[in-house]
Amino acid sequence: MPLHEPTRRTVLTSAAALCSLAPTLLASSGLGAQVRSGDEIVPLWPNAIPGDRHEAITASIEERSRDAHHPDRWVRGVAHPVLVVKRPVRSNGAAVLVMPGGGYGFLSYDNEGLEQAAWLNARGITAFVLQYRLPGEGWDNRQLVPLQDAQRAMRLIRAGARRYGVDIAQIAVLGFSAGGHLAGSLATRHAEQSYAPVDAIDTQSARPDYAGLIYPVVSMEAPFSHGGSRDALLGNAASAALRHAASVEARVTADTPPVFLAHAADDDLVPVANSVVLFTALKAQARPTELHVFDSGGHGFGVRLPKSRPASSWPDLFLAFGASRGVFHG
Repeated sequence: MPLHEPTRRTVLTSAAALCSLAPTLLASSGLGAQVRSGDEIVPLWPNAIPGDRHEAITASIEERSRDAHHPDRWVRGVAHPVLVVKRPVRSNGAAVLVMPGGGYGFLSYDNEGLEQAAWLNARGITAFVLQYRLPGEGWDNRQLVPLQDAQRAMRLIRAGARRYGVDIAQIAVLGFSAGGHLAGSLATRHAEQSYAPVDAIDTQSARPDYAGLIYPVVSMEAPFSHGGSRDALLGNAASAALRHAASVEARVTADTPPVFLAHAADDDLVPVANSVVLFTALKAQARPTELHVFDSGGHGFGVRLPKSRPASSWPDLFLAFGASRGVFHG
């Protein structure tokens, strides 16, 4: 429901104050090479960042591509998490919070961030690419660090919905690989208090209206768990209780939003069983869900597969299921 006007003014004032911090944080975060003129950079936290040990975190960008026209940058050293706002030429009111993957050890910024934002923008959807903190880079309660940023990001989008031209009831989340685990965690743990509220923005709901998980890491305790993501998030030798708490399939409830899943059967990094176990858990709770398993595609394909490959159709399928749930326009 809409906020009462005094609360709305307080929320908008808080959001404006955060945006005023953007130039300073942009200069200190290493983001300068990753944004274009006109992009809006929105810092997540106005002052203290949850779990901050005040350790030196150095931003780094590793270019993996040899093609200057198709960059493939891996980002590490996220000391100041931000949203990078990518606006379409003509907005249709829908928005997507985009979460790149990278095994919780880096962010695949181009393949699973900017390129996703580009095809969303082409369809009139405003994209918010999340540069979230990496849990092993010097934060207390490391297992909560990405979720804290994800919850805060969703609340920021809702608080600024009028300024961004988006509908607060048409905000989806889209995550890839470990970013898929984070998107799934937000979808299932949006009401969990992962940090102490810091301002009026935290009165907003962190629940996405729809979640897309593409070749996602899901379980942290099953035999098919992606060990690298698990250890990067939870630390080595995490307890059974901690692994269970971080397993998305174990957190599905009657309030979990509709979930779209896409995976390739030949994924040799994150087994397709991750998507299957989450689909099964969602059906057990009678939650709206759609699962697409493609014969081939491997891992990390983003939107880079040629049209001749069936797995290249996942973006249209994601949009179609979202439209059927009233989040996107058909």
